[in-house]
Amino acid sequence: MIIPHPARLTRRAGSFAPAGGLRVLAGRGAERAARLLAGYLPRPTIHSGPAIRLDLVREGNRGLEGYELDVTPTGALLTASTEAGLRNGVQTLRQLVPLHGPPRLPCLHVRDAPRLPWRGVLLDVARHFMPPEFLREFVDLLALHKYNVLHLHLTDDQGWRIEIDGWPRLTEVGAWRAESMVGPAGSDVYDGVPHGGFYTQRELRELVAFAADRGVRIVPEIDLPGHVRAALAAHPELGNRPEVRLPVWTAWGISPDILGVHDGAFAFCREVLTQVADVFPARHLHIGGDECPTTQWASSPVARAKAAQLELGGTAELHPWFLGELHRFLAELGRQAVCWDETGHAAGRLPPDLVVTAWRDAAHGALAVARGHQVIMAPHTSTYFDYRQSEEPGEPPRADVTTLRDVHRFDPLDGGLPVSDGTRPGVLGTQAQLWTEHAPTPDHVRHLAFPRLCALAERAWSPAARSYAEFQERLAGHLERLRALDALPKERVRFAGAVPLSGKTVP
Repeated sequence: MIIPHPARLTRRAGSFAPAGGLRVLAGRGAERAARLLAGYLPRPTIHSGPAIRLDLVREGNRGLEGYELDVTPTGALLTASTEAGLRNGVQTLRQLVPLHGPPRLPCLHVRDAPRLPWRGVLLDVARHFMPPEFLREFVDLLALHKYNVLHLHLTDDQGWRIEIDGWPRLTEVGAWRAESMVGPAGSDVYDGVPHGGFYTQRELRELVAFAADRGVRIVPEIDLPGHVRAALAAHPELGNRPEVRLPVWTAWGISPDILGVHDGAFAFCREVLTQVADVFPARHLHIGGDECPTTQWASSPVARAKAAQLELGGTAELHPWFLGELHRFLAELGRQAVCWDETGHAAGRLPPDLVVTAWRDAAHGALAVARGHQVIMAPHTSTYFDYRQSEEPGEPPRADVTTLRDVHRFDPLDGGLPVSDGTRPGVLGTQAQLWTEHAPTPDHVRHLAFPRLCALAERAWSPAARSYAEFQERLAGHLERLRALDALPKERVRFAGAVPLSGKTVP
């Protein structure tokens, strides 16, 4: 019936089905949540009588995002201690209204609160630009599933997607590439089609406001000090080889070109992060930090001198030092930095109050918790939705397969890891990753996202005890709702470079 399943749900006989439709009334402080709910419902034809009432109440132990919903034949009452809780209850009500027939609600009682405070989805708009209207649609679908974070990956080797005042070449040059690789990293096939686009700061502020109305905060990612080929194409003086003119990268994989460690590079980082923080009011700001080859630092006299000055063991240790500098700068802005966890794959240590996204495997996430970090659990085998959903032909050109069952069996707290409330070490939450090397259009993203986002929503929100079979029963009806919302592709999606598996052919 509801995805993600509430913590406690008691069904009752009957329904609330007033003639003339479902009216919405707001108590003091509940007006914005009530407007959100009314926007999801058919307009009622009556202006008095039984209604859905929303109230902010201070008593009771509902938590920061919890809510209580009581539906009887004579009315419905949604209460919460915060607006965030009311918005979560709105999404439950949204799923309870049937797709067909007169608007009505089944009688029930729900007492609900999330398992984890960070329930997120990364959308990569750097590899392939996505139109602003699709971003709004996607945010609304995240809210439907009680996700509360959209991690927006705005910059990478293949594109720079955010306007930065005073640095016009970042979007004049860095937002556009000549063509794109077809197939997995290492392919020698290219499509010959130029690709690009970027968002103005005004467009992003409007998206932030739209998301906030639905209880979703947008965490931007500016990937540093690696994955910066697009920025270096616009400003080669920021790198380690200023005399070399580079195009925006057209391949997938990891570019060896990274930022330098000189004053100009750090001035650039500070200016970009200052403007990004001004556009996105979320407490957290992601600074990337992953897959940063340090070969160019090893051959750079400036980098070697910096490592010696800092008494580091080598230029490789400039990587955590660089991230630490960005972390301290963001702290001065009142923000908390997040980076990808490279545990076991990079020299040195990160500051313990830097939030890490554990993507390589869950064991690295557990190790990061032990080192004193707040951790977002995102192991690629369970949360990378650019991976194939099955071994059927026509899926993305990736060898890895992450099925719906794989996602549902994933437990972010496996092994008894503690939950962090944002003030102490532990698991802050979990998130899905939608990398778009092989997803050039919104329909490709829709195909990769659903229904796997439904399964991860369960693991992030609901108690861990529910079975996969029970989830599938609810999913069948939920997919019908997603089709009605145009959340699923209307036609079969084809992925360029898709390869047949043994004994199969690509149609």
